[in-house]
Amino acid sequence: MSIEDGYWLLPEGIEEILPPTAWRLESLRRDLLDLYDVWGYELVIPPFVEFLDALLVGTGNDLELHTFKLTDQVSGRLMGVRADMTPQVTRIDAHHMPRELPSRLCYIGTVLRTRSDGLGGSRSPLQVGAELYGHSGYESDLEVLCLMLETLALAGVRDVHLDLGHVAVFRGLVRQAGLTPRQEDTLFDALQRKAVPEIRSLLAGYRLADDEARRLLALAELNGGAEVLEQAECELADAPEEVLAALENLHQLAAAVEHHWPGLPINFDLAELRGYRYHTGVVFAAYVPGVGQAIAKGGRYDDIGRAFGYARPATGFSTDLRALLTAGATALEPRPRGAIYAPRADDPALEALVAELRQRRERVIRALPGLEVEPRALGCDRILQLGEEGWTVRPLVAPSAAAEVSE
Repeated sequence: MSIEDGYWLLPEGIEEILPPTAWRLESLRRDLLDLYDVWGYELVIPPFVEFLDALLVGTGNDLELHTFKLTDQVSGRLMGVRADMTPQVTRIDAHHMPRELPSRLCYIGTVLRTRSDGLGGSRSPLQVGAELYGHSGYESDLEVLCLMLETLALAGVRDVHLDLGHVAVFRGLVRQAGLTPRQEDTLFDALQRKAVPEIRSLLAGYRLADDEARRLLALAELNGGAEVLEQAECELADAPEEVLAALENLHQLAAAVEHHWPGLPINFDLAELRGYRYHTGVVFAAYVPGVGQAIAKGGRYDDIGRAFGYARPATGFSTDLRALLTAGATALEPRPRGAIYAPRADDPALEALVAELRQRRERVIRALPGLEVEPRALGCDRILQLGEEGWTVRPLVAPSAAAEVSE
């Protein structure tokens, strides 16, 4: 490969967006921001880079591994390129909006990651999401979850399946069993893989009481439909209060979601602990057939604003705009839009008409002197012609007609 050939290459997982996809993406972005606006969410635009410690507040090791790092030549401090916008929005809420009233904030922007989330995945997603600060009840979880589902519906995403879980179930059982941080991490990893023999072996090695081991082992099997919550209430009946409260929280949320979205398939998984070090309550994710990863996800992450001096309840969701465009049936449909071809002429009446048409959101493409161009090749379906009544818009009926006018 020559040096010139190498100029065309992009880093793995980094994409450019070309017409007409770029316009479809922008149209979807505008539609989503309009949706969030009518729900009362205010737009914020965080910076692309920040000091590293602020970017990683309360997020655990996973985000640190995904973050590109560089040294600020002005301050000498270590900076990071954002790999997730949620910590930035939390900083904005804590620092710029310290108020008792709830804050509803939305955002959209490119994030950059050192590695993709999956085989062939993007390292530069166009992240879009919404966060609600200042309320700890399940009603705020319901609001952002319903907004996430509305986001998918607006993008034309069909056959959505919702996964619900709650990190306080595992966290409460671990606390009751008195596991060390290392034991907790090892067991957590095995639970994510649903590796039952390994989990059983680990619990035996930890020398727990029979009831403690039984409850932790049961988590690996507690996944499925609505019957899972009833089974969990039996299996975990003598669990700590925080575990029982988490199960009740899931009951309330699931019932409310079913009321707002009747017929939506809901799966419960008490061993699915996305963002375990980050989330504090309910976690949720949306899946669609044919896509191996969640197309949108979120959950509750109370008090991470403490590091910024303003701790309060928080819940939110995020998704990738490009993933929505790929999965969305309506978003992929080309929007029919023609254009008007306008010749070059030193005529104030023509200039005024072109300006008027553009003000009416019509697409007008001007001819350029010295170039022989077929207007249809530019996407034009109409043309401006001069007749007895002045300049008028006419259908573009034949290539020869457009060529004559441009001359």
